[in-house]
Amino acid sequence: MPAYIARPSTVFPVHKVTTAEISDDIRTHHPDHPRLGAILRIVANTGVHARYFTRPLTAPTVSGTAGIGERATAAFADALDLAEQAALRTLATHGVAVTDIDAIITTHSTGWSVPNLDIHLVDRLGLRPKVRRIALTTMACAGGTQALIRAVDMVTARPGTTVLVIAAEVISAVYNHADTKIEHMIYKALFGDSAAATLVTNQPLGPGLAVDTPADTYEHVLPNSLTRYHGRVDHTGFHFDSTKEALTAADDVLPHLLDWLGPRIVDFAVIHPGSARIITDTATALGLDTHDTRHSTDTLADEGNLGGVSVLRIIERTHTTPPPAGATGVAVAYGPGFVTAALRGTWHA
Repeated sequence: MPAYIARPSTVFPVHKVTTAEISDDIRTHHPDHPRLGAILRIVANTGVHARYFTRPLTAPTVSGTAGIGERATAAFADALDLAEQAALRTLATHGVAVTDIDAIITTHSTGWSVPNLDIHLVDRLGLRPKVRRIALTTMACAGGTQALIRAVDMVTARPGTTVLVIAAEVISAVYNHADTKIEHMIYKALFGDSAAATLVTNQPLGPGLAVDTPADTYEHVLPNSLTRYHGRVDHTGFHFDSTKEALTAADDVLPHLLDWLGPRIVDFAVIHPGSARIITDTATALGLDTHDTRHSTDTLADEGNLGGVSVLRIIERTHTTPPPAGATGVAVAYGPGFVTAALRGTWHA
């Protein structure tokens, strides 16, 4: 019995920050950086024009000097608010009552809280006490796709189950002027905050992506890749680090992804916008062009890399100009580890 992914709903915070404003902020805080000129050129060429932050760029927990305690508290509180809004919006859009939710899967990797997002949302949304829960807390950019994979597993194992999937990230939490390497400056311009939610069911709630079986999902960990992308915490806050090998990480895993896909033709793709290069390299490997991946590049340009939210946002954009019924598609995301998460399906109209 197929698993149907309903049209997601994405919520953005109110503070729109342009790349020009981030360049000015970098220039202000690092006027004597020996590679300032190169940094500003690279930032301008990330492919990101704007992104949304939960707090102003000048806030203590963004470009200010707030410590880890204040940053963690603010990031989780903001993520929870966005997650609640996204969940309520998707429930209202699809006419599903809170009491009809059998399971909740959350993905969230910014901020810190015990209990995590799932428990807080049980209270905030009024979910049934016996609702089943999966909380993914460190998947980062791969989190949205990974959550969908777990939802497919769940509705396959328990037919008739309605799963609420929620991704929330406040990645402005890693915007930190204690980080001065070029890759850190790029991340200042690359990331944005948001939340998105969708429903996964055995019966369609409208058009969308249908995944036939759990065999149409894919998970892969690249051996010896722990440091390509990784998080770090110290007294100044959260940090996101990477190595030069990160630039080619997607190229290293694409042969494995293609082996899994086999000879099956892909008509469209939902590609996590980790960077413009990641979108291009993945599209090329899949035999797709820039038109086929426009929803990924538009998301990167208008909203930035949204971490685990990205794939849900791009699926939502795909609904605005959907592929024809029966078209074969793949959703793929990469995350720290270095991990790949993907699922393939057909467009149900």
